Amino acid sequence: MALSLYDIAVPTFQKQLSALEALLDKAAEQAAAKKIDFAVYLGSRLYPDMFNLTRQVQLATDFAKAAPARLTGTEVPGFPDVETTLPELKARIGKIQALLAAYKPEQFEGADTRELTIKTGGQDVTMTGREYLLHVAFPNFYFHCTTAYDILRHNGIEIGKRDFVGRT
Repeated sequence: MALSLYDIAVPTFQKQLSALEALLDKAAEQAAAKKIDFAVYLGSRLYPDMFNLTRQVQLATDFAKAAPARLTGTEVPGFPDVETTLPELKARIGKIQALLAAYKPEQFEGADTRELTIKTGGQDVTMTGREYLLHVAFPNFYFHCTTAYDILRHNGIEIGKRDFVGRT
């Protein structure tokens, strides 16, 4: 049986979002043990011109919700970026997980060759669903998940590669 874009996209987003949530939980435990307000981490960034942890999580979830919608030809759900606390970020991850769980493999039929047009740098760019998933959605999703991990690690949270990769 051929591997569909559903098989590639949905479980990948689900697994990595679970790992991201576990990273946040582990960071919250360590922050509490060290009596550090978790808001310090949420506002942290790796460099002054980079987004902070909160925005990294928002962007990771944006790619996880947009990619399946675009691949299935459905409207991309819009969530305002209003989270300012860990519980709000976790609720956002939960909403995305629920969206992902609702997709069915048959919705992705033809998605690999379906042409999608997205705005990139103010320009319309047209590509196939496969190109979009593999060369736009996944790299951006992993960039923001990795940067969230890096912010936590840089700020002394004791996490490692196994935490980032998550449970298999």
